[in-house]
Amino acid sequence: MTFVVTENCIKCKYMDCVEVCPVDCFHEGPNFLVIDPDECIDCTLCEPECPANAIFAEDAVPDDQKHFTALNAELAKQWPVITEMGEPPADAKEWDGVKDKLKYLER
Repeated sequence: MTFVVTENCIKCKYMDCVEVCPVDCFHEGPNFLVIDPDECIDCTLCEPECPANAIFAEDAVPDDQKHFTALNAELAKQWPVITEMGEPPADAKEWDGVKDKLKYLER
């Protein structure tokens, strides 16, 4: 099993999760983070660190967010690994909880 970053991370992109990951499985895009399912060791450390509650165990991903499992795998192959926490976008709090953000995902 792996963990999955879901829609609420889009345009929030808090990076608290990156700091606690022991295997560097996070990849960074312009306005979203993803987890590489091939690298994730299911340690559970990242999930409670996400201020946007955007990370779920693969078997607990909400039904309307299931497509993010494949999206994480796809984008992890394209985006660079991130190993250090950076600053979230200045307007991250304004985007936290906004619904239907997939259209804002920058690849």
